[in-house]
Amino acid sequence: MLSRLANPLRNVVKTVTRKQHTKPIKLGSPSQAVFDRESKYGAHNYGPLPVALSRGEGVFVWDVEGNRYYDFLSAYSAVNQGHCHPKIIKALKDQADTLTLASRAFYTDCLGEYAEYVTELFGYDKVLPMNTGVEGGETANKLARKWGYEVKGIPKNQAKIIFAEGNFWGRTLAAISTSTDPSSYEGFGPFMPGYEVIPYNDLNALEKACQDPNVCGFMVEPIQGEAGVVVPHDGYLKGIREICDTHNVLWMADEVQTGLCRTGRWLAVDHEDVRPDIVILGKALSGGVLPVSAILADDEIMLTIKPGEHGSTYGGNPLACKVAIAALECMLEEKMAENAQYLGEILRNELSKLPKDVVSIVRGKGLLNAIVINEKFDAWKVCVRLQENGLLAKPTHGDIIRFAPPLTMTEDQLRECIEIISRVVMSFQ
Repeated sequence: MLSRLANPLRNVVKTVTRKQHTKPIKLGSPSQAVFDRESKYGAHNYGPLPVALSRGEGVFVWDVEGNRYYDFLSAYSAVNQGHCHPKIIKALKDQADTLTLASRAFYTDCLGEYAEYVTELFGYDKVLPMNTGVEGGETANKLARKWGYEVKGIPKNQAKIIFAEGNFWGRTLAAISTSTDPSSYEGFGPFMPGYEVIPYNDLNALEKACQDPNVCGFMVEPIQGEAGVVVPHDGYLKGIREICDTHNVLWMADEVQTGLCRTGRWLAVDHEDVRPDIVILGKALSGGVLPVSAILADDEIMLTIKPGEHGSTYGGNPLACKVAIAALECMLEEKMAENAQYLGEILRNELSKLPKDVVSIVRGKGLLNAIVINEKFDAWKVCVRLQENGLLAKPTHGDIIRFAPPLTMTEDQLRECIEIISRVVMSFQ
């Protein structure tokens, strides 16, 4: 049974439900000192939950006071393999002693090995390695435009790319130029030209937009993560494939958060058995060890970019290549997609039993899930109370809480977490 999946790299013992809350943060405490120093010397571009973490292992993290928590955010799905996975850490240490960076000015013995592994795993001709997820999105956009000019024959500087409302792929100027969230774009204009935004999960809108012969690409998340785990209707992804084929438009799947076993499949598009023209990967591609992203495409698209037209000093560095191979191998060996599929069904089934006057909606796939908190309550306060009970999650868009634990979680651990969530939600009745 999937609930009994073997994990050869960890011996996980059944945990006991915690009866005590974690110790409250006090003035002058080690945690408060961490908060104060970061606030004094760091930019205020984030609003973290009041917890100061110092250690992580598997599904758990510990704060500087020694309190242990279940991590139900997984660094926005960057640590699908769990914190400090021993195989990934070993690959990091072994390569760090040998060669970390040579730039792409020279060949290394690691990049070809990684490129062969990742392209064969996902079934594409070529990979273009980058570092962060947003760099992956930028690279996909450049590829689509170059393909549009060189292959589709779009007039110079007239290419258009379509995006969906509610998208989130980073905070560069290009990324916020496609955003419909004022907190991302307000005060940062002027914005990138050549972008058009249509409603998400609306095939009619996509069909109409793609009739413009200057459209070269449609970039979309199979499930919208930052928007609050918004799942499209069945058939949406197949419809995208058909429309893009009809109008000779590239489909770019942003799988940075939804990919790599998170939704119960290797890629979220696999739920409908469809193949995008370009796949963007990031986050868990390194298991949370360092920034690694990748863009997968076939030769007709990838080879439109020539030497000197795109790159990155750190992209495809030896350290990243070895870490990425180990991160992917972990997911294969430990059947993380299967575990995510199995546990996700349990989680959503149990969350659906929560009182509707507090939790109005439950949605998700695999272990990418969210609950919508009734407007009478404060999702931030719910997350603070979850923290006090030993579970870390964070709200998005005010009333939505994502639940995305590491894919190494066991069924016993998940059921303990469900008990914590239920207890906290009931306390708001």
